[in-house]
Amino acid sequence: MKKIIFILSLVAIAATLSAANLPQGKTTISKTHIKFFSHTVAEDIEANNYASVATIDIPSGEVVFSVPMQSFEFKIALMQKHFNSPAFLDSKQFPKAKLTGKITNLAQVNFAKDGTYNVTIEGELTIKGVTKPITQKGTITVTGKKIEGVSKFNITLSDYGITFLKGKPASNIAKTVEVTVNTEYLTE
Repeated sequence: MKKIIFILSLVAIAATLSAANLPQGKTTISKTHIKFFSHTVAEDIEANNYASVATIDIPSGEVVFSVPMQSFEFKIALMQKHFNSPAFLDSKQFPKAKLTGKITNLAQVNFAKDGTYNVTIEGELTIKGVTKPITQKGTITVTGKKIEGVSKFNITLSDYGITFLKGKPASNIAKTVEVTVNTEYLTE
């Protein structure tokens, strides 16, 4: 009988310690890199943004990204000027893009155990005042107290009211751009 009580006590202690190691609550991002890439026969365009803010609520799987559009950096200053202009993203009127969503397969991610986990995020993406539902795949890698998220997906510009029918932008900017998101969260 003493052995059974002892074993049950060990199991209870182990379960308590395991639950204590699981990160709790909202975790704010410590590093972010969002890149978009446009390829056409005329030219390739790439921009990088390191100023986004994001949170992940580990118990619920809810994620929120706020992306300041004027923080995208281009190799050529004129590209950055065009990007922020009213003809393209009108970043003065629409200073931020926003993603709100949820990890739909949260049960498959163990935030207390090192490893790489495939995830699906469903939610809404708002760019230039237009909100559309999205479903995107990505990975979460847990290493100690660090959580890294990576996703690569395509955005069709016309879905967000960004269209060019004539002139140089129509031939120099792809109709669909590739977006890569890299995030790093620290759980303490």
